[in-house]
Amino acid sequence: MKKIMFTKHLENLDVSQIIGAIKSVGIDGADLCVRPGYPVNPENANTALPEAAKQFASHGLSIPLVTAPGDFLDPNHDETKRVYAACEEAGVENIKIGYWRWNADDGGYWTKVDQCRKKLEDFEKLSETHQVRTCVHNHSGSSMGLNACAVMNLVKGFNPKHIGVFADPGHLSIVGEPIDMALDIVKDYLAVVAFKDLMRRPGDGGGEVVRIGTGFVDWKITVRTLKDIHFNGPICFHSEYGGEPVDSVIDLARIDVRYIQNFLE
Repeated sequence: MKKIMFTKHLENLDVSQIIGAIKSVGIDGADLCVRPGYPVNPENANTALPEAAKQFASHGLSIPLVTAPGDFLDPNHDETKRVYAACEEAGVENIKIGYWRWNADDGGYWTKVDQCRKKLEDFEKLSETHQVRTCVHNHSGSSMGLNACAVMNLVKGFNPKHIGVFADPGHLSIVGEPIDMALDIVKDYLAVVAFKDLMRRPGDGGGEVVRIGTGFVDWKITVRTLKDIHFNGPICFHSEYGGEPVDSVIDLARIDVRYIQNFLE
């Protein structure tokens, strides 16, 4: 399993500094955040993403995953097509799109499922054209893919070479199924796994990201299950420690990797 790091909280770093951070953490590459305000963003992706991939490769690193903005949901938008084409040129294998949210005023859950699947039909065509898999993140809250069963309502029946699941044990731990069951549910579509920990307290509206090993995720079972199903895709250390200085985020990511490495070994 290739270990990568989400770059969302490496704020204000340029590509060369991101590479330095990833090398110091001791992992294989990046889940590159391609969003407004980042060195690679949807507006400049056509040139900046392939160049970033070359810089990564020159250091023996890779970009197996790109994370798009949370509202990146229209497969027919020019910006979407530009990012997919940039991923193809850069050799990026997976792109995590945005989030469809359930709303009682949208005509009901199953109507929303149908609407999402209609969009995924066009995302599948984009993925086939550009050879980059579209990934749907299981995210707690009102996300249409909040757990394994819910995300399968969206992706089942599509070609798993083109439409996949970004499984997140942290979010599954607060709204999902037992982690071994959840990974078994999605295993045919499993593209990437997020490594972050969450917990929630009585009365909380949602979960809180905490340091790996201090939340609700059973990491021993998580890693064992990934081995049992012969998962060989990227594992992404989210290190979502917002509010910490960038240097501290990097230090905490290094601790996260060391913690998980014990289970991997």
